[in-house]
Amino acid sequence: MCLIVIAWRSHRAYPLLIGANRDEFHDRPSLPAGFWCDAPQLCAGRDLLAGGSWLGITRGGRFAALTNFRAPEAKASNAPSRGELVSAFLRGSDTPRSYLEQLQPQAARHAGFNLLLGELGGELYYFSNRADAIRRLEPGVYGLSNHLLDTPWPKVRAARANLAALIEAEPGTDEIFALLGERSLPPAHELPDTGVGQQHEQLLAPCFIVSERYGTRASTVVRVSREGRVEFEEHSFDARGKRQQTVAHRFRIT
Repeated sequence: MCLIVIAWRSHRAYPLLIGANRDEFHDRPSLPAGFWCDAPQLCAGRDLLAGGSWLGITRGGRFAALTNFRAPEAKASNAPSRGELVSAFLRGSDTPRSYLEQLQPQAARHAGFNLLLGELGGELYYFSNRADAIRRLEPGVYGLSNHLLDTPWPKVRAARANLAALIEAEPGTDEIFALLGERSLPPAHELPDTGVGQQHEQLLAPCFIVSERYGTRASTVVRVSREGRVEFEEHSFDARGKRQQTVAHRFRIT
């Protein structure tokens, strides 16, 4: 996952709103979002290479989302899968804070990551192994890409501001998908310098990325109502940025 915006306890009808884009190499195999046969309480997409996930929620109200931390000079060889951090939390029963406290001492084994973990009716936490502090998040609207939470990259600022504007009304899934689908480029002087070169920074700058080898593979919107109704909708895209598939799951938190 490379762009996440989340509204936590900021809307009168929806205590949880998530909009997320998964950017990945097009030849990396994965399954669309669904309930896992080996973990039927868990609704998430699945990476078929390493077996983990990037975004998911359970019937019990646990949810998790992950982005990679962009640091090309710090790639770890033989590092464990970051996607397993999501699936392990969703499969388990530890509170978000307890899970992160157990993860923290060994987090450096992983390549750079950002992790959002929460429980409906409980708390939402953020942790990055590039910051090393476990942070409980207050109600609000947050944005996350491939750096630390709320780092003011142009697409993070834009997506966060757009979601904040939407929650003044009743945000429908179409409106959230629209902000995730924004393909405009920011001015060159606003691009971050993450060590991948100016041309690649430009490629990665839009909310929705289109290129032959790497790009936005899926956009996902999750809405959870105060009554515990979950709407989980995912759009999948090809290398041209054309939508290929839509899956939608609706269920109640139990």
